[in-house]
Amino acid sequence: MNKDMLKLGSNRSIIRELFEFSKLKKAELGEDKVYDFSLGNPSVPPAECINESIKDIITNNNDTYSHGYTSAQGDNNVRDAIANDLNKRYNTSYKKENIYMTCGAAASLCITFKALVESSADEILAIAPYFTEYKVFVEGTGATFKVVPADLDTFNINFDELAKVITKNTKAIIVNSPNNPSGVVYTKENLIKLSSFLNEKEKEYNHPIYIICDEPYREIVYEGNVVSHIPSLYDNTIVCYSYSKSLSLPGERIGYILIPDKCFDSKDLYLACLGAGRAYGYVCAPSLFQHVIEKCATYTSDMNEYKKNRDLIYNGLTNIGYTCVQPQGAFYLFMKSLEDDAYKFMERAKQFNIIVVPSDNFGVKGYVRLAYCVSDTTIKNSLPAFKALFDSYKK
Repeated sequence: MNKDMLKLGSNRSIIRELFEFSKLKKAELGEDKVYDFSLGNPSVPPAECINESIKDIITNNNDTYSHGYTSAQGDNNVRDAIANDLNKRYNTSYKKENIYMTCGAAASLCITFKALVESSADEILAIAPYFTEYKVFVEGTGATFKVVPADLDTFNINFDELAKVITKNTKAIIVNSPNNPSGVVYTKENLIKLSSFLNEKEKEYNHPIYIICDEPYREIVYEGNVVSHIPSLYDNTIVCYSYSKSLSLPGERIGYILIPDKCFDSKDLYLACLGAGRAYGYVCAPSLFQHVIEKCATYTSDMNEYKKNRDLIYNGLTNIGYTCVQPQGAFYLFMKSLEDDAYKFMERAKQFNIIVVPSDNFGVKGYVRLAYCVSDTTIKNSLPAFKALFDSYKK
């Protein structure tokens, strides 16, 4: 058997390991005695249109429409609805031919990497801190995964480090804003600078370098922060999107890839994505939820709840004395560990029934991630435990 796959299957991601640990602790101590901040599972209900759309689709259509196969790239009407929604938001002119329906953002990313990678020499870059599974997805194609070290002052793009990491073998750079795990929204100025930098490198290396936008948190932003539409800033941009967070549908695995016409060889790139989806067996995203998206593409869940949670946990922890990156979007808090080894801090936190994710797997040392997409009661009840954890370092 494939030893690499055996290794992956035997060692789940640290996030999933902690989630499973939390379930065992809750069974032992009770749900209200364990403060689990491990998994980014949306805590707000799905947008109101979701359940009504499901009922309508099932009641008023035959089973073949509701549950049968669509075209491999997705239903035409669904892709039209998504293109129209994007056009209204960003003043663009996308068509259904620019949209490829997928089984969520993970499938979108894997398909995109597979479509771009030609050999093991090809490099895909990620900006630290980055989502842990990027490394797995990229290396699964046989490509080389490289990290742009973090700017620990701003957690925006570290251009000095990017200049050291990029080479003639670089095929793409992943941009995740709002960022998981830091909650930072990359500024428009930063993204314009990135675009200019990559344009120069494309000329130098004489080949396209793609920005791959991983955008599941696009709608979750605070205090007037704006998530820039990167294809409007840089031609060779591919967008990988999921409705898991915007509509609170993580278990339904529905999303899309956007390949704008301005991308280099855009038609062939689209066909390569179709081929990659075929190679992976990702043909036809879930039909029922494609039709749901057709009806609900313009809606979101109630994002105000996340801001309330953000304020509650950020203010609570900083008042205790913790140092945290203030989230501008998404629903994650990046908190400085109280010791250099974030894994040791994680283990000590477990003694107080607090579950947090160490930052090493995100490409940064000395931090932990807290997913605050939980009930406000969980956050309030956790603060005395966080205080006790903080005080334990004074002894």
